[in-house]
Amino acid sequence: MQVTASGNGTAEGRTARPSLSAQAREALRQRIVDRRYPMGARLVEREVAQELEMSRIPVREALRALVAEGLLELLPHSGVRVRNLERDDVRQLYEVWEPLAVQASRLAARAVTDAAPARPPGLDALRACLERAERAAADDEAAHEVAAHTAFHEEVVALAGNPLLSRTMEQLSGQLQLLFGMRAEPAHMRAQHADMFRHIAAGDVESAAASTLLHVRDSRAVAVKSLFGDEDEAAGPAASSWR
Repeated sequence: MQVTASGNGTAEGRTARPSLSAQAREALRQRIVDRRYPMGARLVEREVAQELEMSRIPVREALRALVAEGLLELLPHSGVRVRNLERDDVRQLYEVWEPLAVQASRLAARAVTDAAPARPPGLDALRACLERAERAAADDEAAHEVAAHTAFHEEVVALAGNPLLSRTMEQLSGQLQLLFGMRAEPAHMRAQHADMFRHIAAGDVESAAASTLLHVRDSRAVAVKSLFGDEDEAAGPAASSWR
């Protein structure tokens, strides 16, 4: 992205740097996702500013943005804390994410078919995410594996090529990262990502959608088991629901 020089309206070819508030937001989001700030932890603006070595203004803006994303919640009187995900929160999140994820895979597979015989660059990005997840799992780096899996879903949305879908998914991204970071990542879910990739790369719209539905339903069951220690009866079998 190019920036325009102030005062004369001419492009100088410099790469725009993220604002301080954007930098603070990303730093805080990462600390929440990797659980350096655990669920329920109270964040004090002054202390966060000292930790990030920033002034309080960009930190305040970052905290407000993360409240809007659903990663933080306002305390009754003042301040914020990392959001506690309750069972209803998880249920509602998956109820919204499931149809969006399935549609994203449908559109991504269709985009591959429409581009044939060319190969969309988004497929290489998807494969790279799979490889990163496998390396992270082999090295027992859970946080990196979660990041790779999150990136995989983001790349599916990017390949789908629907700006409205992308904007909608951005609103869920932070909460999904928070959830993914709090549950185990079984090996079979990496295999499910590989299946999704195979169907998308083949341009098989229906198989891509079905494999995504299976993955999201399994992800929900794993999340409920990890967070609450019991089965998620409401999720139901993915295969029967698809038919």
